[in-house]
Amino acid sequence: MVQNPTRGLPSGRDPSAERVYCTLRFFAFFNAGYASCAQGWVEGASRPLSGSGGLAPLKLSCRPCWHRRVPTCTIAAMTSSNTTPSGEAPPIAAHKSPLMPVAEALSRVLDGAARLQPEQIPLLQAGGRTLAHDLAAALTHPPFDASSMDGYAVLAGDIASIPCDLKLAGESAAGWPYAGSLKRGEAVRIFTGAPLPDGADTIVIQEDVSAIENKVRINAATAKGANIRPRAQDFHEGDTVLKAGRRLTARHILLAASSGHAILACIRRPLVAILATGDELVEPCDRPTAGQIVSSNSYGLAAMIEAAGGIAKIIGIARDDPEDLAQKIAESAGAHILVTTGGASVGDHDLVRPALEAAGATLDFYKIAMRPGKPMFFGKRDGMRILGLPGNPVSAMIGARVFLVPLIAKLLGRPDTLSSIAAQLAEPMAANGPRDHYMRGRLDSSVHPPRVTPLPNQDSALVAALSDADCLIVNPAHTPALPAGASVSVLNFDF
Repeated sequence: MVQNPTRGLPSGRDPSAERVYCTLRFFAFFNAGYASCAQGWVEGASRPLSGSGGLAPLKLSCRPCWHRRVPTCTIAAMTSSNTTPSGEAPPIAAHKSPLMPVAEALSRVLDGAARLQPEQIPLLQAGGRTLAHDLAAALTHPPFDASSMDGYAVLAGDIASIPCDLKLAGESAAGWPYAGSLKRGEAVRIFTGAPLPDGADTIVIQEDVSAIENKVRINAATAKGANIRPRAQDFHEGDTVLKAGRRLTARHILLAASSGHAILACIRRPLVAILATGDELVEPCDRPTAGQIVSSNSYGLAAMIEAAGGIAKIIGIARDDPEDLAQKIAESAGAHILVTTGGASVGDHDLVRPALEAAGATLDFYKIAMRPGKPMFFGKRDGMRILGLPGNPVSAMIGARVFLVPLIAKLLGRPDTLSSIAAQLAEPMAANGPRDHYMRGRLDSSVHPPRVTPLPNQDSALVAALSDADCLIVNPAHTPALPAGASVSVLNFDF
């Protein structure tokens, strides 16, 4: 908190006769444990302060107060004896701590996040859920030797010479197997999926057979064992058919049912509360008036959370008011993760972090070396993890893709979801600055290796450009200009 700079002036000075103007710009890097106050001065108006020529330097004393990461700066005007010979204040050094690298920030977000507890889920509700344990088959599949074609079950020795005639002994259909044993010189009519009669070792397809009353004529040679699905060709009872951590698709549900399971142990879905902040926001159903914009971030994030396997809970919009913020933050109780959007920058109206601290949150870091999305913060409160994302829609969505999606994956016990693929640039790319740049692009996977094209407009407030993209090009900090054909890392969009 910045104290009033007009307080603490040396005794005898008349504040009404000395117009004191202070501008402070703070660069607070929480991971470094100190802040730099980049601009600060006291400007004399009606008369100089003790002949200082109108400017008196400021004495800045910083003490960490936000869990040893956020400074409180006390400001007082110094005496004129500390000014330069010309009467000007000496410049104030701006101490900047490096922005936290993305990899370190992600490591802190994921550190200590444990897989949630399993729950029993009926098979019909298990799609999209995460399997808690390895799944062993409760039965063998197929459970018997079965025909893979419509035709006739025979003994291979009986059809060594073609053509040949065999006695029609009966029929085997799915659910209605032939009750007897096949004898030499006999054939049994059989249908796809039906059990192979005892004694039979070959299926002749019906197109190669002529039926004559109670006899059949085999017209084409058929190899022994042809057109038979052997018992346990798919899996045996006790075989592991699905591994823990697997996100269940329709294919996996089919396999679970085929292996004899009606209920599956799945990891509980993380509950993610979403809180948008700002006086300027209105819901999509409302028409914005002057100075207002639609609150879109919550809905895009909710869709991303659900796609990642979480449960999204939109709390609503908190106004730039400490009481409203406190009330909305309280509504996140019970969530595994709280995501806030907006209010992540340093400014008079950015009240989110102080409100979280007042609610008992411990904040870990603030500002990371990425773009878009630099003003992001992370903390914890009563076991709940807190991600503070920027208000710009593209910044919020990209920040959530890089940090929130892997956090959800870890709570679900899934593998890392930030694995990238290599692609070649379809066109040259300019040199990058001091932050990792997550550039929107379009990926052509029809060629090998895949080729990627950066979109021309990378503005972090433009949602149409984000919608046109299907991937993120990860351009590391300080990467020099790259020619067309250079290899780059690409994150596919999965939201």
